[in-house]
Amino acid sequence: MDYLLTVFAIPCLMATFARSAPPLPEWSTLVESQRFQDFRLMSDSLTQKILLSIPDTHKSCIQSETLKLNSSENAQYATMVTTIGIRPAPVLSVVSENYSLETSLRHMSEGFQLHRDLLSAVSPRLANKDNVTGLVADIRDLVLRINEMLKMAQTDAVVQPSPTPVALNLPGNYEVQVAAHMILVQLQAFGQDTARCLRSLNRSKVEETQS
Repeated sequence: MDYLLTVFAIPCLMATFARSAPPLPEWSTLVESQRFQDFRLMSDSLTQKILLSIPDTHKSCIQSETLKLNSSENAQYATMVTTIGIRPAPVLSVVSENYSLETSLRHMSEGFQLHRDLLSAVSPRLANKDNVTGLVADIRDLVLRINEMLKMAQTDAVVQPSPTPVALNLPGNYEVQVAAHMILVQLQAFGQDTARCLRSLNRSKVEETQS
């Protein structure tokens, strides 16, 4: 009798464990593919390149010593940011049950396109724009890589909306300086958030989460 109970109990226990095991996220198979990881790696590399170039870009085009890249006083320019017309970047979050892979990648793409357009809008008013031009080129390359991942993540063919043209209110040199400064500050924060999101999509980290 004990033997029979054991025989029947094992399948029941296995069924219980199967039911209690958390389902794999729908996006995990895509993330684990080599093609996705190749684009993720290229995107991460370009994001790091952009983050590393921001301090030198800031130094080359910002003459005012009061405008510092990593300063707690940057919050005081919030009103000017609105007046100038610098739109905020989309909010980024690590992929989860409430934040899909498609949404994450779309926000990355939209955010970098926004900063590319903002930098392009302020660049003609800068005395030294060589570094800004290089930064814009890197952002353009990064958007292409992110868009490739986005195409893989989209379940349906989606037509990307045309970006809203950027028009900045820059009546004088001071506004130009604040605009360039705050665009770079915002780009740095957005790039750091992007780097965290891309790291969370590393195949090895996804496997650790599932194990």
